[in-house]
Amino acid sequence: MNETLPVAPTRSVLVIQLLRAICHLGTVLVITFWALNAWPLPFPGLLAGAGALVLTVVIWALFLSPKPVLRTDRFGQALIELLLIAGAVGALLSLGANWIVAVLFGLVAAVIGYLGSTAASR
Repeated sequence: MNETLPVAPTRSVLVIQLLRAICHLGTVLVITFWALNAWPLPFPGLLAGAGALVLTVVIWALFLSPKPVLRTDRFGQALIELLLIAGAVGALLSLGANWIVAVLFGLVAAVIGYLGSTAASR
């Protein structure tokens, strides 16, 4: 009759997970905005934007969501997360953002992703 109750995550873990979710949302939005602006509107631009949105959300849902459809180890999840971050950094650079802003976004997103993945595995 020795039952263990699930341990509630601490406040710092919740804050890191929230920041990680914001970085993921920012990554999806930047890639979608880039796809909308890379091609002329209305037809190819809207189609590319919708396609990029669907593709990035499907990749996120398959590997990085809180309950992923395809479970991989931490290294596989880190690889997918870094590829999405690299796509967002490339999209920012293609949109004409200052390279310092793009690199800072990439570094912050990668560090928060690392901290979030280690906090979630505890």
